Amino acid sequence: SLIQKRTGAPRPNAQFTTTQWSVVLHAGDSLNPESESALAELCRNYWYPLYAYVRHRGHAAEDARDLTQAFFHRLLERKLLKRVKREGGKFRSYLLTALKHFLSDEWDRARAQKRGGGQSLISLDYESGQKRYAAEPVETRSPDQLYERRWALAILDKAMVQLRQDYQKMDKEALFETIQEFLPRGRSTPYSEIAEKLSMTESNVKVAVHRLRNRYRKRLREEVSQTLAEGEDAEAEIRHLFAALTGE
Repeated sequence: SLIQKRTGAPRPNAQFTTTQWSVVLHAGDSLNPESESALAELCRNYWYPLYAYVRHRGHAAEDARDLTQAFFHRLLERKLLKRVKREGGKFRSYLLTALKHFLSDEWDRARAQKRGGGQSLISLDYESGQKRYAAEPVETRSPDQLYERRWALAILDKAMVQLRQDYQKMDKEALFETIQEFLPRGRSTPYSEIAEKLSMTESNVKVAVHRLRNRYRKRLREEVSQTLAEGEDAEAEIRHLFAALTGE
C-alpha cells in the first residue's frame, strides 16, 4: 500500500493505521506530497464508478471521458478538496457529492476550458472503461444506486488483484486459479473434483479454501479501510457494499 504507516502513540489493545483517505483529510488543502500521492492513487483505483455515473446521467462516451478527467484535474488541484470537512467521512460518499457539484456548477466552465485544457494528471484507461460500460446490462436502478454497486465491484476487484499477487509471490498461482471460485460471487465445484484436478487430498483442498477465504477477507478489509477515515467501521462498510451488490 502506498500509505500504510503507524501514527501517534499506541493505545491499549488497539493499533491505529493512517489510511490513504485519512492522509488526504489531515492534509486539507495543503501541498503535502504524501497527501497528493494518496489521493491520486485512490482516484486511479476507483475512477470507473464515477465515469459510469456520468454516462448514466446521459452524457456520451467522449463527454463523460472529458468531464471525468476535468473533475479529477480540479480535485487534484485542491479546488474541490476545500469542501471536505475535517471530521472525515467515506471517500466514496465524498467523491459522489463532489462530482454532483462539479457537474452542476462547473459544466459551463469545464466546457469553456475544454474540460481541463487537455491536461491529464492521472493516466486512466477510458477505452477499457467504455467497453466495460457498453457490456453492462440495461439497469433500472438510479444513478446513485448504480454508483454504489460499481463502487462495491471496484473494491472487490481491487482486493482480488491483491490476493492474486499474494499467491503469485508464494508460487501458488495455479492453486489460486483453481480454488478462487469458492470466493463470493463464484460457483462451487465439489471438493473431490478439485482434489483430483490438483492431485491433493480432499481435506487439503478444504484447508486451502479456508486459507483463501481468510486471506480474501483480510485483503477486502484492507482495501475498504483505505477509503475510510480513521475510526470508521470497515466491517459496517463491507456489509453496506455487499448490500449494494444485491440491491437490498
